[in-house]
Amino acid sequence: MTRIKIKTLLWDDWNTEHIKKHNVTVNEVEIAAKNISWHKKTKNGKYLAGGRSGRRILSLIIRRKERTTYYLVTARDAEKKERKKLYEREV
Repeated sequence: MTRIKIKTLLWDDWNTEHIKKHNVTVNEVEIAAKNISWHKKTKNGKYLAGGRSGRRILSLIIRRKERTTYYLVTARDAEKKERKKLYEREV
């Protein structure tokens, strides 16, 4: 699998406010984006990616804008199945 590299996340009022509903901060997302352990492309062309921000494991839904620039659609705590993928890659 080709690894995605996120250098820049694009932020606007909508996604900044939206992640607050999931009790996630901009800083946590930025850290998780630099620590992506797994990702998969979704049917509609977005990516579901998992990364670690400290002890917290987040799932990010992102849309590619340029080679290493992505727009964050949402971020939330990873589900059990998603956390398992990350644990398997860390071993």
